[in-house]
Amino acid sequence: MTERLPASSVNGMQEYRKLLLANKAWAQEKLEIRPDYFLRLKDTQSPAYLWIGCSDSRVPAEDITGTEPGELFVHRNVANLVIHTDINLMSVVEYAVDVLEIRHVIICGHYNCGGVKAAMSRKSYGLINKWLRHIKDVYRNYSRELESFTDPDARFRRLVELNTIEQVRNMAETSIIQKSWLKHGRPWLHGWVYDLYTGLIQELTLIRPGDLPDDIYRYEFSPELP
Repeated sequence: MTERLPASSVNGMQEYRKLLLANKAWAQEKLEIRPDYFLRLKDTQSPAYLWIGCSDSRVPAEDITGTEPGELFVHRNVANLVIHTDINLMSVVEYAVDVLEIRHVIICGHYNCGGVKAAMSRKSYGLINKWLRHIKDVYRNYSRELESFTDPDARFRRLVELNTIEQVRNMAETSIIQKSWLKHGRPWLHGWVYDLYTGLIQELTLIRPGDLPDDIYRYEFSPELP
């Protein structure tokens, strides 16, 4: 006797199967345009860009930049944070810089970011409090500017921007980036913000190779040290 599934389970199956069907249609479309579309990428990749963005489902990196598979090396987390003790992120950065030899690191925040909004409140969210703490630190460092905004939405948007700018600075302060600057004169570091209302990206900051904002974070490397 076949056990009848609840209606919610049946709907769930239909929901995920549409992704598989869409994948088949997408692959077919690419092959019709270029028969070797997938063969040319199967053995290697040489992206010029490392993209660090928010996990938000409304900010798909390839779609909003018009890039194709093989052009972006992507890492995403809540509120696009660059934390030096995040082994996951640092492994991605090291691989992108040292192995893939990417030329640009793009850190892209977005307005109406739920992570930033949560960090502006005093509500406890459990485990993620520890992650959001890094955004609260940004707020504390810029509290005078932020609290000069009487409009809460304007203050929210500005914190999104400042958080992105601070993550770019955090990236510049890593030994991975600084070693690459010395050896290869790359990568360039970019801070961008994406507007959910317009679909447009705005440039916020740019750090050229070697232009470390705060000298106290500059490392001195020797041949014996990593």
